[in-house]
Amino acid sequence: MEITSETLRAKLKAFFGYDSFKGDQEAIIRNLIEGKDTFVLMPTGGGKSLCFQLPALIMPGTAIIISPLIALMKNQVDVIRGFEEEQTGIAHFLNSSLGKAQIQEVRKDLLSGVTKLLYVAPESLTKEENIDLLREIKISFYAVDEAHCISEWGHDFRPEYRRIRDMIQTIGRAPVIALTATATPKVQNDIQKNLAIMDATVFKSSFNRPNLYYEVRDKVNAEKDIIRYILQHPGKSGIIYCLSRRKVEETSNLLNINGIKALPYHAGLDAKTRAENQDRFLMEDVDVIVATIAFGMGIDKPDVRFVIHYDIPKSIEGYYQETGRAGRDGELADCITYYSYKDIQKLEKFMLGKPIAEQEIGRQLLMETVAYAETSLCRRKMLLNYFGEDYPKDNCGVCDNCLHPKPTFDGRKEMRLVIRLIKSLPEHFKVEHLAMVLAGKANAMVKSYQHDTIPMFGEGKEHSDRFWSAVIHQGLLLHLLEKEIESYGRIYVTSKGEQFYEDPWEVRLVEEKMMTPKKVEEDEEDVANDKAAMKGGGGDPVLLTMLKNLRKDLSKKLKLQPWIIFGDPALEDMSILYPITFNELHSCQGVGEGKARKYGKEFIELIKAYVEENDITRPAEYVVKSAPTRSADKIFIIQSVDRKLSLDDIADAKGMDMEKLLDDIEGIVSTGTKLDLNYYIRQVVDDEIVDEIFDYFKNEASSDSLEEARQALGPDYDDLEIRLVRIKFLCEVAS
Repeated sequence: MEITSETLRAKLKAFFGYDSFKGDQEAIIRNLIEGKDTFVLMPTGGGKSLCFQLPALIMPGTAIIISPLIALMKNQVDVIRGFEEEQTGIAHFLNSSLGKAQIQEVRKDLLSGVTKLLYVAPESLTKEENIDLLREIKISFYAVDEAHCISEWGHDFRPEYRRIRDMIQTIGRAPVIALTATATPKVQNDIQKNLAIMDATVFKSSFNRPNLYYEVRDKVNAEKDIIRYILQHPGKSGIIYCLSRRKVEETSNLLNINGIKALPYHAGLDAKTRAENQDRFLMEDVDVIVATIAFGMGIDKPDVRFVIHYDIPKSIEGYYQETGRAGRDGELADCITYYSYKDIQKLEKFMLGKPIAEQEIGRQLLMETVAYAETSLCRRKMLLNYFGEDYPKDNCGVCDNCLHPKPTFDGRKEMRLVIRLIKSLPEHFKVEHLAMVLAGKANAMVKSYQHDTIPMFGEGKEHSDRFWSAVIHQGLLLHLLEKEIESYGRIYVTSKGEQFYEDPWEVRLVEEKMMTPKKVEEDEEDVANDKAAMKGGGGDPVLLTMLKNLRKDLSKKLKLQPWIIFGDPALEDMSILYPITFNELHSCQGVGEGKARKYGKEFIELIKAYVEENDITRPAEYVVKSAPTRSADKIFIIQSVDRKLSLDDIADAKGMDMEKLLDDIEGIVSTGTKLDLNYYIRQVVDDEIVDEIFDYFKNEASSDSLEEARQALGPDYDDLEIRLVRIKFLCEVAS
């Protein structure tokens, strides 16, 4: 079928109201009209839908649009029907939501040739009655939307997508166009191979979204940080992503308590509520949607000004797609992610029940996310490299690492060591494995290959495995190293890497600073000040210094570590909120009612005098309010501990594991409620061990950090012992 550019543009104007095409749209449409298989890799907001909608309206026959998103099908059908008000049958969807009468209407319009676009879910395509129906009509082409679902390495793999090729062969071959917003070279290869379109013309747009600001923050007091951020951006639309439904509900509730209009969105809500909540967000009745990743697929709200990930996503592809919902109007938007390695460990635990192959894939994708979160390199550069694209600049100027670059050094020696290790091994291995070998860490995989016995094991032991992972990722960015497509993730040395190995040139690597858990008090103060300056937390620096001096004086007077009185986050909050009553002090992070009464009097007096002397208007809107009542679970836990029930029995009664129960107990204790667990601790922990851990927290610890405690106490003490004694310490001494 031949069609001129003038005719194409006229159709574009008539149907969509646009005067010109964007990017590769015209070339993609022309390729499809000419009957050629087509692969489209185009970021969110790039105009993928138009690439199959316009040719479907022009070409003879009906286009079959395969999509996993039932809600999006209805939305797109409504849009197409809007072009032809007199002919509603021009577009239909066929899925499980339709009744018998509606299915008959679809059938009639298809057989009469009225329908130009038919949206189907992959499951609907496999039903015998649907196959028989589609074999009776002329099909212009097949469009496979969200094509990354085909690949097990894609962030949203769906087994039913693997059957699409067989269904196409059964119904009748026609040109195929596969479209996705996120695909690594490995995923792209999988898609083309599975759909049997290896000869397809590939159109690949840039993944760069120059208007998006990327930032990763330590997950410390994240709820308060999120509330403060939103209050500083009043009236702006945003999405907050959480991994669990429970966290979605808790966060949505917390935002509303603090005067922020928010609604939840997750698969546990009924379809009507989900649709209503999404519509209210689109109509701007609410500013914020708090959601699991089930939300936002295909929404076309152009002015989302921020996307916040409360939990780190499971893959870079998922992260890219979710952040891609921000700033679709081309204006600046913020993408902020909260990161804690503890969350990664939880995600790894969730994988344990899955098949081994699936666990391996999930772990590799997760490690890419860790590398992105922990990198000191330009985040945009690293993100684009993941999708096989080079970013030409070293500093994008629109990510946290580029705006606040860290000290670097000439790392040609370290890069050469990485290349020497790869060259010395008979097989290729993944980033994590290589990093472990260089750092001298003999995990199960390293031992299974006997790489703990090779001469290069531990050659870089002065650095951590995370440092070596960062070096390898820098090697990938510089194309000294590459990943094998078929095996996904195995690293090999490129010809450029071979040249570097023979005659190395300067490569800049970020310095690794190793901090030991035990530091003298003065060092702690310096580190805390450095962190506060790096965070740019917005507090009053003069007041913060005064509060720290007061804490230091009290710690000497009471013979307690400074953090036991009030931790740095609490003092930072005081320097922002200016609390002058016990209730207000209780709103600061880590300040329960008991701690406020025990240590707060002198801090309140100092702040009150400072406020009066400097005529300060206190920012009451930043005082984060808590839910007025405790949850039923927490009340049950408090009552059960009072009755001296075994923690194992309490966990069983509420269907929790011990880790979740301890999380809840720590949450209760952090609000100032004292729990006497001595009856249980005596049963499960030796008195001598209790004394040693208690003594560590009282005399050595620089904070209540579990991670620091693990490092300082060593492998002789397990997590349960440390956590139980820490709870005892916090109840008896710190609160």
